[in-house]
Amino acid sequence: MNDHFVSAIIVAAGNSTRMGKDKIFLNLINKPAIAYTLKSFQDSNVINEIIVVCKDGVKNKLKNIITQYNISKFKCFATGGIVRQESVFSGIKQCSEQTSYYAIHDAARCLVTIDEINDVVTDAFNNKASSLGVPCKDTLKFLTSSNFVKDTPDRNLLWSIQTPQVFEKNLYLKALRSATENKKNYTDDCQLVENISVPVHIVKGNYSNLKLTTPEDIIIFESILNKRGTK
Repeated sequence: MNDHFVSAIIVAAGNSTRMGKDKIFLNLINKPAIAYTLKSFQDSNVINEIIVVCKDGVKNKLKNIITQYNISKFKCFATGGIVRQESVFSGIKQCSEQTSYYAIHDAARCLVTIDEINDVVTDAFNNKASSLGVPCKDTLKFLTSSNFVKDTPDRNLLWSIQTPQVFEKNLYLKALRSATENKKNYTDDCQLVENISVPVHIVKGNYSNLKLTTPEDIIIFESILNKRGTK
């Protein structure tokens, strides 16, 4: 065990526009997507409590899932905001007084493993700000406004960033205050911290830590779960 108190903030307040239905409740094999997310955080020995940020209208449905899957680390719900930054701040306000680190995670990344959570949280204890990520597989291009290629960045320096993203409490609150004062809105928590010139350390995760986004993803997610032997 460690001496740090880590609060997991599970952000589940999105509109699921591309999915066409609330993706966190989609059944993957035999249980709702968010149940997989919550179970991984429940079973991680570096997570002390779980706060779920969501819309008011789904709290009862989520409460039933939390009860059914014995998510004993669940502390409370927080009401989602209009934008992600507001939703995360809503979750932070519900964290315990003794919290020393925030582990912020997209609920739709329901394939995240216990090992991935443990690795990035432990890394944050040393670096204050850490995130999971994987090297980009594709060649990326900078385009002009007319869709002509302007430049090709070095793929070896490009990573796809995932969640959890984990931050030391006071550092994150300082970054949040700065963004609020400067009326900045960020969709990525790493960017929030980068904005106050603090480097974020990236921990290599797995390509399977995908975000459930479109109906086509369901087949891929269930294939990964079947390969893991999920029951």
